[in-house]
Amino acid sequence: MALSRRLTIAPELTQPSLRLAQTHEKFGQALKPHIGDALLCLPVFALALITLSEEAGRSQSVLIIALLALFGLILLWRMARSSAERKALRDNRDALIAGLEEARLRSEEARQRAEDLNTAKSRFLASISHELRTPLNAILGFSEIMEAELLGRHRVKAYRAYARDIHESGRMLLGLIDELLDLSRIEAGRFDLVESEISLADIAADCAHLVELRAQSRDLSLLLMIDPALAPLRADPRAIRQIILNLLSNAIKFTPEGGEITIEIGATKSGGQFIKVADTGPGIPAFEIPIILESFGRGTLAIKSAKEGAGLGLPIVRGLTSMHGGEFSLAAREGQGTVAMITLPAERVLHRAKPTKFIHQQAA
Repeated sequence: MALSRRLTIAPELTQPSLRLAQTHEKFGQALKPHIGDALLCLPVFALALITLSEEAGRSQSVLIIALLALFGLILLWRMARSSAERKALRDNRDALIAGLEEARLRSEEARQRAEDLNTAKSRFLASISHELRTPLNAILGFSEIMEAELLGRHRVKAYRAYARDIHESGRMLLGLIDELLDLSRIEAGRFDLVESEISLADIAADCAHLVELRAQSRDLSLLLMIDPALAPLRADPRAIRQIILNLLSNAIKFTPEGGEITIEIGATKSGGQFIKVADTGPGIPAFEIPIILESFGRGTLAIKSAKEGAGLGLPIVRGLTSMHGGEFSLAAREGQGTVAMITLPAERVLHRAKPTKFIHQQAA
Protein backbone atom coordinates (compact mmCIF):
# COMPACT_ATOMS: atom_id res chain seq x y z
CA MET A 1 0.00 0.00 0.00
CA ALA A 2 1.56 3.24 -1.11
CA LEU A 3 1.74 6.10 1.31
CA SER A 4 1.03 9.57 0.10
CA ARG A 5 2.33 12.74 1.68
CA ARG A 6 0.73 16.12 1.45
CA LEU A 7 2.97 19.14 1.71
CA THR A 8 1.19 22.30 2.68
CA ILE A 9 3.03 25.52 1.97
CA ALA A 10 1.88 28.66 3.70
CA PRO A 11 1.13 31.40 1.23
CA GLU A 12 3.87 34.00 1.15
CA LEU A 13 3.10 37.61 1.74
CA THR A 14 2.82 39.64 -1.40
CA GLN A 15 5.20 42.52 -1.97
CA PRO A 16 2.60 45.26 -1.22
CA SER A 17 1.50 43.53 1.99
CA LEU A 18 5.11 43.19 3.14
CA ARG A 19 5.78 46.86 2.49
CA LEU A 20 2.66 47.82 4.38
CA ALA A 21 3.69 45.73 7.39
CA GLN A 22 7.14 47.30 7.38
CA THR A 23 5.62 50.77 7.19
CA HIS A 24 3.35 50.05 10.16
CA GLU A 25 6.30 48.74 12.14
CA LYS A 26 8.41 51.82 11.39
CA PHE A 27 5.49 54.10 12.22
CA GLY A 28 4.98 52.29 15.52
CA GLN A 29 8.68 52.57 16.41
CA ALA A 30 8.68 56.27 15.56
CA LEU A 31 5.49 56.95 17.50
CA LYS A 32 6.39 54.93 20.58
CA PRO A 33 8.80 57.53 22.10
CA HIS A 34 6.12 60.28 21.63
CA ILE A 35 3.22 58.53 23.35
CA GLY A 36 3.71 60.72 26.42
CA ASP A 37 3.62 63.88 24.30
CA ALA A 38 0.52 62.70 22.47
CA LEU A 39 -1.30 62.08 25.73
CA LEU A 40 -0.82 65.78 26.57
CA CYS A 41 -3.10 66.63 23.66
CA LEU A 42 -6.10 64.71 24.99
CA PRO A 43 -7.32 67.41 27.42
CA VAL A 44 -7.09 70.05 24.71
CA PHE A 45 -8.97 67.94 22.19
CA ALA A 46 -11.59 67.12 24.83
CA LEU A 47 -12.03 70.85 25.53
CA ALA A 48 -12.39 71.51 21.83
CA LEU A 49 -15.05 68.84 21.39
CA ILE A 50 -17.00 70.09 24.38
CA THR A 51 -16.89 73.66 23.09
CA LEU A 52 -17.94 72.68 19.57
CA SER A 53 -20.72 70.44 20.86
CA GLU A 54 -22.24 73.35 22.74
CA GLU A 55 -22.51 75.25 19.47
CA ALA A 56 -20.10 77.94 20.56
CA GLY A 57 -19.85 81.12 18.59
CA ARG A 58 -17.78 81.44 15.47
CA SER A 59 -15.16 83.61 17.17
CA GLN A 60 -14.71 81.13 20.00
CA SER A 61 -14.39 78.24 17.55
CA VAL A 62 -11.73 80.09 15.58
CA LEU A 63 -9.88 80.86 18.79
CA ILE A 64 -9.99 77.24 19.89
CA ILE A 65 -8.83 76.05 16.47
CA ALA A 66 -6.00 78.56 16.58
CA LEU A 67 -4.97 77.31 20.02
CA LEU A 68 -5.10 73.75 18.77
CA ALA A 69 -2.93 74.65 15.79
CA LEU A 70 -0.45 76.41 18.09
CA PHE A 71 -0.39 73.45 20.44
CA GLY A 72 0.15 71.12 17.48
CA LEU A 73 3.08 73.19 16.26
CA ILE A 74 4.61 73.17 19.73
CA LEU A 75 4.07 69.43 19.91
CA LEU A 76 5.71 68.87 16.52
CA TRP A 77 8.68 71.06 17.52
CA ARG A 78 9.05 69.13 20.75
CA MET A 79 8.88 65.79 18.96
CA ALA A 80 11.51 66.89 16.44
CA ARG A 81 13.73 68.16 19.20
CA SER A 82 13.40 64.99 21.26
CA SER A 83 14.20 62.93 18.16
CA ALA A 84 17.38 64.94 17.60
CA GLU A 85 18.35 64.57 21.24
CA ARG A 86 17.76 60.82 21.13
CA LYS A 87 19.84 60.55 17.96
CA ALA A 88 22.65 62.49 19.65
CA LEU A 89 22.43 60.19 22.69
CA ARG A 90 22.56 57.12 20.46
CA ASP A 91 25.59 58.51 18.64
CA ASN A 92 27.31 59.27 21.95
CA ARG A 93 26.46 55.81 23.26
CA ASP A 94 27.84 54.16 20.13
CA ALA A 95 31.01 56.27 20.35
CA LEU A 96 31.41 55.39 24.03
CA ILE A 97 30.96 51.67 23.35
CA ALA A 98 33.50 51.85 20.53
CA GLY A 99 35.94 53.70 22.78
CA LEU A 100 35.53 51.17 25.57
CA GLU A 101 36.06 48.28 23.16
CA GLU A 102 39.20 49.92 21.79
CA ALA A 103 40.50 50.55 25.32
CA ARG A 104 39.79 46.91 26.22
CA LEU A 105 41.72 45.69 23.20
CA ARG A 106 44.65 47.97 24.03
CA SER A 107 44.63 46.81 27.65
CA GLU A 108 44.57 43.18 26.54
CA GLU A 109 47.49 43.78 24.19
CA ALA A 110 49.47 45.58 26.92
CA ARG A 111 48.77 42.77 29.39
CA GLN A 112 49.90 40.17 26.85
CA ARG A 113 53.09 42.12 26.14
CA ALA A 114 53.80 42.46 29.87
CA GLU A 115 53.32 38.71 30.38
CA ASP A 116 55.60 37.93 27.42
CA LEU A 117 58.28 40.29 28.74
CA ASN A 118 58.01 38.81 32.23
CA THR A 119 58.35 35.29 30.85
CA ALA A 120 61.33 36.33 28.73
CA LYS A 121 62.93 37.98 31.75
CA SER A 122 62.46 34.88 33.88
CA ARG A 123 63.93 32.65 31.18
CA PHE A 124 66.88 35.00 30.76
CA LEU A 125 67.56 35.07 34.49
CA ALA A 126 67.36 31.29 34.69
CA SER A 127 69.73 30.89 31.74
CA ILE A 128 72.28 33.46 32.90
CA SER A 129 72.20 32.10 36.44
CA HIS A 130 73.22 28.67 35.22
CA GLU A 131 75.95 30.17 33.03
CA LEU A 132 77.41 32.16 35.94
CA ARG A 133 77.28 29.33 38.44
CA THR A 134 79.96 27.21 36.69
CA PRO A 135 82.84 29.75 36.69
CA LEU A 136 81.80 31.00 40.11
CA ASN A 137 82.18 27.55 41.62
CA ALA A 138 85.71 27.45 40.24
CA ILE A 139 86.46 30.84 41.82
CA LEU A 140 85.12 29.66 45.16
CA GLY A 141 87.10 26.43 45.04
CA PHE A 142 90.43 27.97 44.10
CA SER A 143 90.06 30.88 46.53
CA GLU A 144 89.34 28.42 49.33
CA ILE A 145 92.49 26.46 48.44
CA MET A 146 94.53 29.67 48.42
CA GLU A 147 93.08 30.80 51.74
CA ALA A 148 93.87 27.44 53.37
CA GLU A 149 97.37 27.47 51.79
CA LEU A 150 96.98 23.84 50.76
CA LEU A 151 99.66 24.17 48.06
CA GLY A 152 102.11 26.04 50.24
CA ARG A 153 102.40 29.15 52.34
CA HIS A 154 102.15 32.57 50.78
CA ARG A 155 105.25 34.69 50.84
CA VAL A 156 103.05 37.76 51.31
CA LYS A 157 100.63 37.38 54.20
CA ALA A 158 98.16 39.79 52.61
CA TYR A 159 97.47 37.22 49.87
CA ARG A 160 95.66 35.04 52.36
CA ALA A 161 93.39 37.93 53.33
CA TYR A 162 92.82 38.67 49.63
CA ALA A 163 91.85 35.04 49.04
CA ARG A 164 89.41 35.23 51.96
CA ASP A 165 87.83 38.37 50.49
CA ILE A 166 87.54 36.69 47.10
CA HIS A 167 85.90 33.67 48.69
CA GLU A 168 83.41 35.75 50.73
CA SER A 169 82.54 37.88 47.71
CA GLY A 170 82.06 34.74 45.64
CA ARG A 171 79.75 33.25 48.24
CA MET A 172 77.74 36.47 48.31
CA LEU A 173 77.48 36.45 44.52
CA LEU A 174 76.50 32.77 44.53
CA GLY A 175 73.74 33.52 47.03
CA LEU A 176 72.49 36.33 44.77
CA ILE A 177 72.48 34.00 41.77
CA ASP A 178 70.56 31.38 43.74
CA GLU A 179 67.98 34.01 44.71
CA LEU A 180 67.66 35.17 41.09
CA LEU A 181 67.21 31.60 39.93
CA ASP A 182 64.61 30.83 42.60
CA LEU A 183 62.70 34.04 41.90
CA SER A 184 62.71 33.44 38.14
CA ARG A 185 61.40 29.91 38.68
CA ILE A 186 58.67 31.12 41.02
CA GLU A 187 57.53 33.89 38.66
CA ALA A 188 57.61 31.53 35.67
CA GLY A 189 55.66 28.89 37.60
CA ARG A 190 58.46 26.33 37.26
CA PHE A 191 59.38 26.00 40.92
CA ASP A 192 58.35 22.48 41.88
CA LEU A 193 57.63 21.75 45.52
CA VAL A 194 59.04 18.46 46.83
CA GLU A 195 56.71 17.90 49.76
CA SER A 196 57.22 15.53 52.65
CA GLU A 197 56.31 15.23 56.32
CA ILE A 198 58.29 17.84 58.25
CA SER A 199 58.51 19.33 61.71
CA LEU A 200 58.28 23.10 61.59
CA ALA A 201 59.89 23.35 65.03
CA ASP A 202 62.93 21.27 63.98
CA ILE A 203 63.52 23.31 60.83
CA ALA A 204 63.22 26.56 62.80
CA ALA A 205 65.74 25.29 65.37
CA ASP A 206 68.18 24.32 62.59
CA CYS A 207 67.85 27.74 60.97
CA ALA A 208 68.42 29.46 64.32
CA HIS A 209 71.58 27.39 64.77
CA LEU A 210 72.84 28.35 61.30
CA VAL A 211 72.55 32.09 61.96
CA GLU A 212 73.72 31.88 65.56
CA LEU A 213 77.29 32.97 64.80
CA ARG A 214 76.12 35.93 62.74
CA ALA A 215 73.83 37.03 65.57
CA GLN A 216 76.63 36.70 68.13
CA SER A 217 78.99 38.76 65.95
CA ARG A 218 76.49 41.62 66.15
CA ASP A 219 75.74 41.09 69.86
CA LEU A 220 72.13 40.11 69.12
CA SER A 221 69.94 37.90 71.31
CA LEU A 222 68.14 35.15 69.40
CA LEU A 223 65.07 33.84 71.23
CA LEU A 224 63.30 30.69 70.02
CA MET A 225 59.70 30.03 71.14
CA ILE A 226 58.34 26.62 70.12
CA ASP A 227 55.04 24.89 70.83
CA PRO A 228 56.07 21.38 72.03
CA ALA A 229 52.73 19.85 70.99
CA LEU A 230 53.05 21.06 67.42
CA ALA A 231 51.94 18.42 64.90
CA PRO A 232 53.93 17.59 61.76
CA LEU A 233 52.81 19.06 58.47
CA ARG A 234 53.21 18.41 54.76
CA ALA A 235 55.49 20.91 53.00
CA ASP A 236 58.71 21.34 51.06
CA PRO A 237 61.50 21.36 53.69
CA ARG A 238 63.92 23.28 51.46
CA ALA A 239 61.36 26.01 50.75
CA ILE A 240 60.37 26.31 54.43
CA ARG A 241 64.03 26.50 55.44
CA GLN A 242 64.65 29.22 52.86
CA ILE A 243 61.63 31.19 54.11
CA ILE A 244 62.88 31.16 57.71
CA LEU A 245 66.51 31.89 56.75
CA ASN A 246 65.49 34.86 54.59
CA LEU A 247 63.42 36.34 57.42
CA LEU A 248 66.21 35.78 59.96
CA SER A 249 68.80 37.22 57.59
CA ASN A 250 66.77 40.42 57.18
CA ALA A 251 66.23 40.68 60.95
CA ILE A 252 69.95 40.26 61.69
CA LYS A 253 70.91 42.68 58.94
CA PHE A 254 68.77 45.58 60.16
CA THR A 255 68.66 45.07 63.92
CA PRO A 256 71.25 47.26 65.70
CA GLU A 257 73.81 45.79 68.07
CA GLY A 258 72.38 44.72 71.41
CA GLY A 259 68.94 44.10 69.90
CA GLU A 260 66.73 41.04 70.12
CA ILE A 261 65.25 38.72 67.49
CA THR A 262 62.38 36.36 68.37
CA ILE A 263 61.33 33.29 66.39
CA GLU A 264 57.92 31.94 67.36
CA ILE A 265 56.49 28.68 66.02
CA GLY A 266 52.96 27.64 66.97
CA ALA A 267 49.47 26.59 65.95
CA THR A 268 46.76 28.97 64.81
CA LYS A 269 43.17 28.99 66.07
CA SER A 270 41.99 27.68 62.70
CA GLY A 271 44.19 24.58 62.99
CA GLY A 272 47.10 25.76 60.85
CA GLN A 273 50.62 26.68 61.90
CA PHE A 274 52.54 29.94 61.88
CA ILE A 275 56.09 31.25 61.80
CA LYS A 276 56.69 34.66 63.33
CA VAL A 277 59.99 36.52 63.27
CA ALA A 278 60.09 39.77 65.25
CA ASP A 279 63.02 42.12 65.80
CA THR A 280 63.78 45.31 67.70
CA GLY A 281 65.19 47.10 64.70
CA PRO A 282 64.33 50.54 63.34
CA GLY A 283 61.17 49.28 61.63
CA ILE A 284 59.83 50.13 58.18
CA PRO A 285 57.65 53.10 57.18
CA ALA A 286 54.17 51.93 56.18
CA PHE A 287 54.41 53.38 52.66
CA GLU A 288 57.59 51.37 51.97
CA ILE A 289 56.12 47.92 52.75
CA PRO A 290 54.59 47.45 49.24
CA ILE A 291 57.92 48.55 47.74
CA ILE A 292 60.12 46.04 49.57
CA LEU A 293 57.68 43.22 48.78
CA GLU A 294 58.30 43.73 45.06
CA SER A 295 61.25 42.21 43.22
CA PHE A 296 64.46 44.26 43.68
CA GLY A 297 62.61 46.63 45.99
CA ARG A 298 64.72 48.23 48.74
CA GLY A 299 63.72 50.58 51.52
CA THR A 300 65.35 53.88 52.33
CA LEU A 301 67.14 52.37 55.34
CA ALA A 302 68.83 49.72 53.19
CA ILE A 303 69.85 52.33 50.63
CA LYS A 304 71.18 54.82 53.17
CA SER A 305 73.10 52.22 55.18
CA ALA A 306 74.30 50.47 51.99
CA LYS A 307 73.28 47.09 53.34
CA GLU A 308 74.11 44.14 51.12
CA GLY A 309 71.30 42.49 49.21
CA ALA A 310 69.36 42.97 46.01
CA GLY A 311 65.84 43.11 47.43
CA LEU A 312 64.92 39.54 46.53
CA GLY A 313 64.54 37.91 49.96
CA LEU A 314 61.02 39.00 50.82
CA PRO A 315 59.58 38.47 47.31
CA ILE A 316 60.92 34.91 47.45
CA VAL A 317 59.36 34.44 50.89
CA ARG A 318 56.02 35.67 49.59
CA GLY A 319 56.20 33.47 46.50
CA LEU A 320 57.12 30.29 48.38
CA THR A 321 54.46 30.95 51.01
CA SER A 322 51.83 31.42 48.31
CA MET A 323 52.85 28.15 46.66
CA HIS A 324 52.12 26.40 49.97
CA GLY A 325 48.69 28.04 50.10
CA GLY A 326 49.76 30.21 53.03
CA GLU A 327 49.73 33.91 53.78
CA PHE A 328 52.61 36.31 54.37
CA SER A 329 52.15 39.54 56.28
CA LEU A 330 54.60 42.22 57.32
CA ALA A 331 53.79 44.59 60.18
CA ALA A 332 56.20 47.34 61.11
CA ARG A 333 56.28 50.72 62.75
CA GLU A 334 59.08 53.13 62.23
CA GLY A 335 61.35 52.96 65.26
CA GLN A 336 59.48 50.02 66.86
CA GLY A 337 60.76 46.97 65.01
CA THR A 338 59.32 44.62 62.39
CA VAL A 339 57.14 41.51 62.67
CA ALA A 340 57.01 39.03 59.76
CA MET A 341 54.26 36.39 59.93
CA ILE A 342 53.93 33.23 57.83
CA THR A 343 50.64 31.32 58.20
CA LEU A 344 50.26 27.84 56.71
CA PRO A 345 46.74 26.46 56.19
CA ALA A 346 45.19 23.71 58.31
CA GLU A 347 45.01 21.43 55.25
CA ARG A 348 48.77 20.92 55.48
CA VAL A 349 48.73 19.81 59.12
CA LEU A 350 48.81 16.02 59.37
CA HIS A 351 47.53 15.84 62.95
CA ARG A 352 45.72 18.73 64.60
CA ALA A 353 47.27 20.08 67.79
CA LYS A 354 45.87 22.53 70.28
CA PRO A 355 48.03 25.56 71.14
CA THR A 356 49.91 25.07 74.40
CA LYS A 357 52.48 26.97 76.39
CA PHE A 358 55.68 27.78 74.58
CA ILE A 359 59.18 26.58 75.44
CA HIS A 360 61.68 29.44 75.53
CA GLN A 361 65.14 28.70 74.25
CA GLN A 362 67.99 31.17 74.26
CA ALA A 363 69.71 30.50 70.94
CA ALA A 364 72.31 33.16 71.27
